[in-house]
Amino acid sequence: MAPPPHLRLLLLPLLLLAATATTASADDLVSELQSLRARSPSGVIHLTDTSVTRFLSAPSARRPYSVLVFFDAASLHSKPDLHLPQLRTEFALLSASFLAHNPGSGELFFADIEFAESQHSFHQFGVNSLPHIRLIRPEHSSLGGSEQMDQSHFSRLADSMSEFVESRTGLEVGPIVRPPLLSRNQIILLGILFLISIPFMIKRIVEGETLLHDRRVWMAGALFVYFFSVSGGMYGIIRHTPMFLTDRQDPDKLVFFYQGSGMQLGAEGFAVGFLYTLVGLMIAGVTHLLARVESLQTQRFAMLAVMAIGWWAVRKVVYLDNWKTGYSIHTFWPSSWR
Repeated sequence: MAPPPHLRLLLLPLLLLAATATTASADDLVSELQSLRARSPSGVIHLTDTSVTRFLSAPSARRPYSVLVFFDAASLHSKPDLHLPQLRTEFALLSASFLAHNPGSGELFFADIEFAESQHSFHQFGVNSLPHIRLIRPEHSSLGGSEQMDQSHFSRLADSMSEFVESRTGLEVGPIVRPPLLSRNQIILLGILFLISIPFMIKRIVEGETLLHDRRVWMAGALFVYFFSVSGGMYGIIRHTPMFLTDRQDPDKLVFFYQGSGMQLGAEGFAVGFLYTLVGLMIAGVTHLLARVESLQTQRFAMLAVMAIGWWAVRKVVYLDNWKTGYSIHTFWPSSWR
């Protein structure tokens, strides 16, 4: 039943006043967030339980913006398998890049929450493991119903995070702006030092007294390249693999070898690389050094030692490969021997 005409006239100003109050409140929240963002060098707003309630738990009508939240725990920064400090740095780069390409934007904000300060907020979001990133959009009516960033979006750090934001919000983050390795003053200083050293470098090159003329430097460089190659050093750099992990059952125990072909730790690669390099050095020693020894007895003793150490090293590599992947080496005899 429709209200009488005179009641409609009375309700109309009240409805207009309520709508104006809602708009003003939404504008106030956006202005506050923009002010907090301006105080942060990277644009990441630090939230606590109180500010989460104010900015994220507000009704959708008063929250016309999205917030990407990084959940952090300072007490877990020492755990290398979580990569929290690195992910937090990449999250700040993502925020700064968005702000650089979208100055003054009030549609998307970046924030972080620390566990020790805001355990209640962690409980509201249902966060029970880290790393964890959530996107709260205006249509989300509850914090627990917000969208979690999948672990796959951590693979390429800020670049993959940017893809998640753009696909979910429709906003363009833009290219990730990374700080240069050297500042302008450092580049100028290095340039001056290089110009000063040019005469001395020319003199050393003419006299043949540079490091590039030293055989030992080239030999050490060749050994380093060989060790770096067989130990999976490049794999570790590309994949950001940790050197070791913390045992889940015993936090005081470190795990240097991970059983399973899906993951390789840095310590595993270095151990196998050391065994490969050891065998290579022994073969080089037998070929180039032992052949010059005149004592036949010394040659025999050295060859026996090289064979024993080589057998142990190869056996250890085969054992580790079988333990990690389940692959085993089989002996195949000629059919005529069977």
